[in-house]
Amino acid sequence: MSVQQRNRGFTLIELVVVIAILAILAAFALPRFAQLSEEAHRSSVKATAGALAAGVALVKAQNVTNGSSGATVDVGGFGNGLVDVGPNSWPVSVASDSADPNMGAARCQEVWEGVLQANAPSVAGAAADYVIASVGDVDGNEAGNDCEFTYQLDGLAGTADEKLIIYDADTGEVTTNIN
Repeated sequence: MSVQQRNRGFTLIELVVVIAILAILAAFALPRFAQLSEEAHRSSVKATAGALAAGVALVKAQNVTNGSSGATVDVGGFGNGLVDVGPNSWPVSVASDSADPNMGAARCQEVWEGVLQANAPSVAGAAADYVIASVGDVDGNEAGNDCEFTYQLDGLAGTADEKLIIYDADTGEVTTNIN
C-alpha cells in the first residue's frame, strides 16, 4: 500500500452507515431510559410505604410489649418515646399527646415524622417530597380519618397517574395507589 492509500480515512458511505446505526440505537434506547425514570419513582413510593408500614408495626409491637393493648400516650421504648397510639394500638400522633384516632393533616405529619424518624422523605415545606391530606376513611369501616401522602417528585400529583400512600390509623394498614 502506498502512503496516500493508508491516510485516506473513512469514505462518505462508511460515515453514513455509522450515523444510521447510531440513530437506530438511539431510537430504541431513549424510550427505555424514559421508562427507567418512572420505574424509579414507583420504586421510591413503594419503598417509603414499606418503611412506613414497618414503623407502624414496630410501634404497635412495642406498645404490646410494654403491656398495653389500647390507647397510650408516649409509647416507651420506640424511637424517642413520644409516639401516641389509638385504641387499637396504631400510631395516631406525636406532639399532640392524643390517643384519639381521628386524624388531621398535622397529626398525619406527626405520625410520618415520628414513625419514620431520621432520613424520612419530607412532607412539609415548599419543596416537599410528599403532600399530606387527611381524607375520609377509605374503607368506610371505621370512624377516623385516614392520612394520604401524595408523591410530588414526578410532577404527576393531581392527575390520574399520581402516586399515593394511605395510612389508616384505625387498622394500621398502609396501602399504595400507584397508577
